[in-house]
Amino acid sequence: MSKAPTKRNDAVDLLDADHIAVKKLFQQYNKLAEADAPADERKALATQICHELTVHAQIEEEIFYPAVREATGDTGMMDEATVEHASAKDLIAQIEAMQADEPMFDAKVIVLGEYIDHHVTEEREEMFEKARKTDLDLKAMRDQLMERKQALEAEMTSTAG
Repeated sequence: MSKAPTKRNDAVDLLDADHIAVKKLFQQYNKLAEADAPADERKALATQICHELTVHAQIEEEIFYPAVREATGDTGMMDEATVEHASAKDLIAQIEAMQADEPMFDAKVIVLGEYIDHHVTEEREEMFEKARKTDLDLKAMRDQLMERKQALEAEMTSTAG
């Protein structure tokens, strides 16, 4: 019998759904970069990736990380995740400030994707497992995360226009 992940429809599943969605966006970006697609197409997709990651990181940092830090007492794991977020945000800021036809644009987006893959693997294999072993109400947290995510997306949409 294979050990397929059980969908609990909780905070971990919500965050992991974001991980899966952004991985698909990075795969699309890599195809565009390999095909030397027009700069505006690559820029639009890179902007979408940066937007998704910014919202995701913020809900993790505001809601999920503090709760998991307190529930697990694992400051090392949580500190590492926070530093990884800071590094990703730095790369996101660089990407957002660039045009897609500038040197290093594709490389920065591709490296961000590799960086996020590493971060997601650690969250899945360590943090999410530990979170599920605590007495945190991950179903209630899912609702909190969704509500905050929707508010941030609405904010970003209103300021982008």
